[in-house]
Amino acid sequence: MLRGLALAAAASAVPLPALAASPASAASTAYVPPLRQMRGMWIASVVNINWPSKTGLTPDRQKAELEAWFDLAVARRLNSVFVQIRPTADAFWPSPYEPWSQYLTGVQGQDPGYDPLAFAVDAAHRRGLAFHAWFNPYRVSMQSDPAKLHPDHPARRHPEWIVSYGGKLYYNPGIPEVRAFVQDAMMDAVIRYDIDGVHFDDYFYPVNTTAFDDSAAYAAYGAGFPDLASWRRNNVDLLVREMQQRVRRAKPEVIWGIGPSGIWRNKSTDPLGSDTSGSQSYDNLHADTRKWVKQGWLDYIAPQLYWYIGQPNADYAKLVPWWSDVVAGTGVQLWIGQAAYKAGTQGQPAEWFQPDELARHLTLNRDHPEVGGDIWYNAADVRDDRLGSISAVLNEHYTRPALAPLLPRLAGGEPPRRPVLASARRVSGGVELHIEATGPRAPFQFAVFRFDRPAGRQDFADARHLVAVVPAGRHVRWVDPGGTPGARYYVTAVDRASRQSEPSKERRVH
Repeated sequence: MLRGLALAAAASAVPLPALAASPASAASTAYVPPLRQMRGMWIASVVNINWPSKTGLTPDRQKAELEAWFDLAVARRLNSVFVQIRPTADAFWPSPYEPWSQYLTGVQGQDPGYDPLAFAVDAAHRRGLAFHAWFNPYRVSMQSDPAKLHPDHPARRHPEWIVSYGGKLYYNPGIPEVRAFVQDAMMDAVIRYDIDGVHFDDYFYPVNTTAFDDSAAYAAYGAGFPDLASWRRNNVDLLVREMQQRVRRAKPEVIWGIGPSGIWRNKSTDPLGSDTSGSQSYDNLHADTRKWVKQGWLDYIAPQLYWYIGQPNADYAKLVPWWSDVVAGTGVQLWIGQAAYKAGTQGQPAEWFQPDELARHLTLNRDHPEVGGDIWYNAADVRDDRLGSISAVLNEHYTRPALAPLLPRLAGGEPPRRPVLASARRVSGGVELHIEATGPRAPFQFAVFRFDRPAGRQDFADARHLVAVVPAGRHVRWVDPGGTPGARYYVTAVDRASRQSEPSKERRVH
């Protein structure tokens, strides 16, 4: 993220509120909660912003911290986590391409004593959370001295690959060998681990300035381009297009997307741009985000709309319809990056001290059906809930659970088999359901629906009657604390792509 690098915070466990709203609260508004909605949060590892909270923790402490973040996601009724596993050309897994991350042990290249990525994927899936692996493609180091990198670091073996700029080191995106190498390094995690998504943030070229000295690469590879900026944009375009191709070939059901800076171009610069006057990713980061969507090179785009409603230079209320228009008809999903880190933070404008500012963002989103959900930056702010801003979102918008989005390109795949709801019986804590998976493999989740009448097919198209999304297994017992005599239950099985089975047969509580 371009913001918040100083907001390092330790993880802590939080109480787990009930996932389901009462029938009264769901009926108190005409709003129909969606069955599927992206509800994610970014968990940042660079400079130990979120996890690990500091370097040198024992493996057990690192694991406990990460599980606390995942428990937080469940408590906040989220369904996806975006975990930064390659923050600075290093790795949170035993990579054959790059050294262990210094943010694990404090020493780049030092084995942390376990496989953090393997643990993270398993811990997320055990909670029914989709795991999106967050990579930074070109940043090599948060400091500018190559001699401080691990002796075997690729940047030291290939000093011609790196550019020093702004107190940091970067791989040069204009060198074809670099582009191929960073893809290989990231694809190693995609191929070897059971991740659900591949995610880039907003860092590509650092800025549009001659101080980023890639003149030699431009001289070598820039023939045919009218200027340096066009060549740089093409280099980033190639990375985005090639990553899509490689991810699709290796793991067709893995989701691929980017969370870029929220302004493509201002209308004053380009008539196709937004009615804003902020920093332009097309010009300043050489990221032609609109083109990526129009070309269909992404499964989703998650622009970081880190501005308040009515902000003069970048109005949230103007940017959401602009992005909605960009994705319309493309098949690319639109998820909004939300600035939880600004709510109630000292130094922010008065608008960020309105407890309902973030909740109002999601209310506005409802008027734009292209918006398929939100991702929150960052995990510490989702936890801290300053001003009750996150609670307002939960109480107004996350009253029901939600399945993760289903990509249009995956919707035609075979759904999981219909589960068996073996029993629904009254117990001291509510109603206990016994759910059994069918077919050769257990699904990822069970979606539990509760009615006070027999249900029709149309009743499973939204979340009005969805009371829980439960991590699945061959046999699952789950207690609904809101269950009462006479309630009628149905269960569907959900796979990792978010495809849903036909509902089980009804079980009525007597």
